[in-house]
Amino acid sequence: MDRDLLRQSLGCHGPALLSLLRSEQQDNPHFRSLLGTTAEPARGAAPPPGAGRKEKRVDNIEIQKFISKKADLLFALSWKPDASVPSEVHDDNDNHYAVMPPLEQFMEIPSMDRRELFFRDIERGDIVIGRISSIREFGFFMVLICLGSGIMRDISHLEITALCPLRDVPSHSNHGDPLSYYQTGDIIRAGIKDIDRYHEKLAVSLYSSSLPPHLSGIKLGVITSEELPLYYSKNFSEDDFASALRKKQSASWALKCVKIGVDYFKVGRHVDAMNEYNKALEIDKQNVEALVARGALYATKGSLNKAIEDFELALENCPTHRNARKYLCQTLVERGGQLEEEEKFLNAESYYKKALALDETFKDAEDALQKLHKYMQVILYFLFEI
Repeated sequence: MDRDLLRQSLGCHGPALLSLLRSEQQDNPHFRSLLGTTAEPARGAAPPPGAGRKEKRVDNIEIQKFISKKADLLFALSWKPDASVPSEVHDDNDNHYAVMPPLEQFMEIPSMDRRELFFRDIERGDIVIGRISSIREFGFFMVLICLGSGIMRDISHLEITALCPLRDVPSHSNHGDPLSYYQTGDIIRAGIKDIDRYHEKLAVSLYSSSLPPHLSGIKLGVITSEELPLYYSKNFSEDDFASALRKKQSASWALKCVKIGVDYFKVGRHVDAMNEYNKALEIDKQNVEALVARGALYATKGSLNKAIEDFELALENCPTHRNARKYLCQTLVERGGQLEEEEKFLNAESYYKKALALDETFKDAEDALQKLHKYMQVILYFLFEI
């Protein structure tokens, strides 16, 4: 209890408050030993300032009743701004090292396996953190979001529920229901008290006695989001997770295959080059460089439709890729020329227009389209003359 604050309050409200405190807090061991000496000045002590003046009377009995009923909270040392706070297990303020997230964030581990590993490794006395999901007469349930001690585990999506029985919820006063101080959504730090590994059930406690000696100084109960472990509360970049890392790794391996394929292509080993390009696309289906290189090889071999498909897919994945756009325009014009030879003039026209839509300055497509239009006009002229 904060003795100084209690003396100030008694000095302000006088004997009326002292009488109410003795009545309301008679069962509180802290006040029972304190109230006998608080109102009596020490022998030989100088009288307080203004002792010779008539005591100012305070008639607000409602305030005095409130103070006497809530005295265990109002005069608690925890209200002091300079009260010492026990250090956490992981001192996140000493951030002199890289914060490593749980290993599961870099791996794709099935939820069932993660639950099994969690219940295998969790021990009595470990600290868990969760949110209250429901409050009942016999206690409250909380859904675990992370661990506060021991091994760091990513458990936020496993929907593991723990029960905190009423007997393990400390009372904050001598009156009322202990559960009335909690509400759904509160973040709770608690100690593991009982574990049923077979049925995957947990019981937790808010008493420090549930913790081992080296963790007994840690505050249990309601905490703020700022008090969450740094590995959980820190927002890691999406580039740090498994899918992004795998994508980068695949792109790197695919580019190595493309480079080997280009070397084969330069010396005329087209079959080997195609195998390397296909291998690259098996590793990374959307690898733009592999698509462009394979498209160029298809075009060289005369498979223009396949080349166009690869160039279009490459341009879809990377709209700013200059070679993909350039090669696609060239291949569209070349394919349009083939269609002209087959006398499929309308199809050829659509290919030329498509090339110009990609690059309106592409002269080959513009010239081919003008030439086609003139030829079609001549044909129409002779048809009408006949």
